[in-house]
Amino acid sequence: MNHSFKLYIIIGVMASAAFTSCSRQGTAERLVKEFVAQNAVDPDEMVTLSFGELDSTKVIRDSLILDMQTRENPLFKKDIDYAVKTSGRMMYFVRMKFTYRNDTLQHTFYMDEALRQVIAFK
Repeated sequence: MNHSFKLYIIIGVMASAAFTSCSRQGTAERLVKEFVAQNAVDPDEMVTLSFGELDSTKVIRDSLILDMQTRENPLFKKDIDYAVKTSGRMMYFVRMKFTYRNDTLQHTFYMDEALRQVIAFK
C-alpha cells in the first residue's frame, strides 16, 4: 500500500469520527433546547449562551436521578414527564450555560444513551 492511500484512509477515519461526534453533540443540544422550550416556566426569557462538550457516564445512582427528577426548580414547570433510566445503563450529559433575566446560570442535562429523551437535570 502506498503512503498516499494510507493517508487517505487515516483522513477518512478521522473525518468519520469527527462527524459522528459532532452529530451527537448537535443532537444533544437540540434535545436540551426542545426540553427547555417545553418545560421552562418562561422559555423566552432563557437565552442559551453555550453548551459544554457532550460526555457520558455510568456511575450516577438511580437514587440521585430520582432526586434530580423530583427536585423543584423555579425556572421549570412541576411534574415534568422524564424518560425512565434503565438501571446501570450509560447516559450522556451536557452543560448548558444561559441567561435568565440578566442572570447567567448553568444546568447539566442527563439524556438516555440513544439521545432521545432527557432523564434529569440539575
